Amino acid sequence: MLPPLLHHPGFRRFLLGRTVSLLGSATAPVALAFAVLDAAAGRAADLGAVLAVRTVPLLGLLLLGGAVADRFPRRTVLVTTHLGAGLSQGAAAALLLTGHYALGPFAALEFCNGALTAFTSPALRGVLPELVPPGQLRPANALLGLADNAGKLLGPPLAGLLVAGAGPGWAVALDAASYLPAAYLLARLPVGAARPRPAGLRRELRAGWTVLRRTRWLWWTTWSCCVTNLLLVGPWQVLGPQLAGPARWGVLLAARGAGLLLAGTAAYRLAPRRLLATGQLAGLLLPLPLLALGRHGPVPWLLAAAFASGLGLALSATAWDTSLQEHLPNEVLSRVSANADVLSYLAIPLGQLACGPLTGRFGAPAVATAAATAQAALVLLPLLSPAVRRLPHAAPAPA
Repeated sequence: MLPPLLHHPGFRRFLLGRTVSLLGSATAPVALAFAVLDAAAGRAADLGAVLAVRTVPLLGLLLLGGAVADRFPRRTVLVTTHLGAGLSQGAAAALLLTGHYALGPFAALEFCNGALTAFTSPALRGVLPELVPPGQLRPANALLGLADNAGKLLGPPLAGLLVAGAGPGWAVALDAASYLPAAYLLARLPVGAARPRPAGLRRELRAGWTVLRRTRWLWWTTWSCCVTNLLLVGPWQVLGPQLAGPARWGVLLAARGAGLLLAGTAAYRLAPRRLLATGQLAGLLLPLPLLALGRHGPVPWLLAAAFASGLGLALSATAWDTSLQEHLPNEVLSRVSANADVLSYLAIPLGQLACGPLTGRFGAPAVATAAATAQAALVLLPLLSPAVRRLPHAAPAPA
């Protein structure tokens, strides 16, 4: 018997389309890294340039992407961006497979992919309330999180096999091909209810920021995400491999992935009355592996900490997405979420850049321990606000 959510044809197509697209996208980092290094004769500078030009437009255009997703039918936005990403990534694969790689054209194509992602992300968050009833948003986000995390576990090994067996160009081609069935499934989504057309783009952009600033529970939790990204994402990415070593790092990532998958199953079934507050408490689990690495914990403790961190990450992400979709008006949902994303994402490069100087002065273990401890303390601050503590969770819809 199908779960109640899968009785909604629109959500079925959306989940299947996202699963296909996410699996392809999960192969992209490995495929691109080896493709560029192979085509550029091992020049790390080429890889750094490609990664940078993919990230810059994502941050620069995210606010505009939110405004577009609120102005036009989100189904149309998603189909257009998926087809565009399939074409640009397909062109990148063609450059590699035909031996015509050059940094300029390849970087331009990846710039297009980053720009398209800036329009895709806000539309994805805004379209879900058009597909399922409010009481089913939490389990819907949990299922989407499961698909995302399963892709992150399966995609890199699949990309590695393709790179080793057929070459990196074919791995990039697989990512390109995954966008086409996803676009077909997204094109079959319902159009969604008509939304009032705002007066002008500048006013739309300003309205997204105004709602974020005036919604207390959202303002508090957005800054909490910003602090978490500053203190954890950079140190985890930069110091984690250094402190763990190659063998333990791979095992830690696998344990974290297992926690992500288990938490997705739990988030599908559990319905706390205060979902947002529960998500904030789950954030206490996020710094555990970095803290264990900084304290030179034994391997069993490191694995347990990484597993718990995966649990906390999936639970907090589901709580965040569901709270946005339940409590924000649908006509401003994409703009507001884009503003929140930009504010929190900007902290990631700051944390990454700070790791080098701080490690040089204090040492990697001390920096990892301090960052993890500070995040554990600061993640609780939003709970001082009654708006965060008391935000209700919509009752589950009847099966």
